[in-house]
Amino acid sequence: MAVTGTDADTGRERPRARLIPAMRRRREAPDPLDAFVARGFAVVPAAAPLGPACSCSRVGCPSPGRHPLSYGWRTEASADPAQVEVWRTRLPGGNFASPTGTTHDVLDIPAAAGEVALAALLASAQPVGPVALCADGDRYLFFTLPRVRALGPDGLDEDEWWPCELDAHPDADPDNSGVRWHTRGSYVLVPPALSVTGGRARWIHGDQDALPDPVRLLTALVDACDRTA
Repeated sequence: MAVTGTDADTGRERPRARLIPAMRRRREAPDPLDAFVARGFAVVPAAAPLGPACSCSRVGCPSPGRHPLSYGWRTEASADPAQVEVWRTRLPGGNFASPTGTTHDVLDIPAAAGEVALAALLASAQPVGPVALCADGDRYLFFTLPRVRALGPDGLDEDEWWPCELDAHPDADPDNSGVRWHTRGSYVLVPPALSVTGGRARWIHGDQDALPDPVRLLTALVDACDRTA
């Protein structure tokens, strides 16, 4: 049944549906965080910008709006939509981070190199997978399979893992002009995270695409970094 109102001039009822199209579009627009969690990728509440500062309680926070709120973020992260909704209710407008190294890794490079690498990968018809632009707009995030060793049809052995000099940690140098590999012990903020500068993280390629092998992307990413350094 159509919802109606009353016209002040004629006294006749008129449809109100046209009065709320924007509200309807907002409700129907897909939420990037919901879609991310639906893929089985865990998230955990992260700090949000509070003006130029951070919503956490740390005085002089060195990474305002760019870190998980809890020290237990690795174990508290969840891909349960109900749990994510609880966090949203308690912390409206907050950012979310996703721990890496279990269901996915992230290869992180400067935006200029990321643009070059993405174009080269697409031109060569290689699988690219999901790619996001971080909230500050200065890094491309290439989401990949986690760096674990396949052991055949029985699946993956999470204890089989090899270190790499590209490994990035939560306190990784923000001015790094090369590739950073977020795997075990690291995390990234996921769209639609907000930065203190007002920018928002967003997907720029294939947010629902299959995750590619990270090693297959490395050559293109390293070459792009060398070309744009």
